[in-house]
Amino acid sequence: MNMIQIGIIGVAGTLLAVQFKSGKSEYGIYISVALSLVIFFAIIGRLEVIIDALRTIANYINMDTAYIGTLIKMLGITYVAEFSAGICKDAGYQTIALQIEIFGKLAVLVLSMPVLMALLNTIKDFLS
Repeated sequence: MNMIQIGIIGVAGTLLAVQFKSGKSEYGIYISVALSLVIFFAIIGRLEVIIDALRTIANYINMDTAYIGTLIKMLGITYVAEFSAGICKDAGYQTIALQIEIFGKLAVLVLSMPVLMALLNTIKDFLS
């Protein structure tokens, strides 16, 4: 799907969800979740292009593939955290949404530690 299709689906779904919110609010939430899942799966289809580009870059600069895997995991964590938090915010549960965002940030921080340590070791080797 291209951006115009996603935009049209998003606006149409939002208008439909707003119509249901006044009568039966749970239907509006269900429509919002379904719409989010459709967009989520459209994005997953595009991730293959990004992964191929990262692999090509890694081959050009002889970078360890573990770092590429880490970057992809970080991208996935941030997207899932934003996706989940957005659904929780739409449902009116801002506190849960904030907890999901904090957990996502900490998960990315944990994943980045080996990369940071490798960078610090490289700097230390240059200074020694």
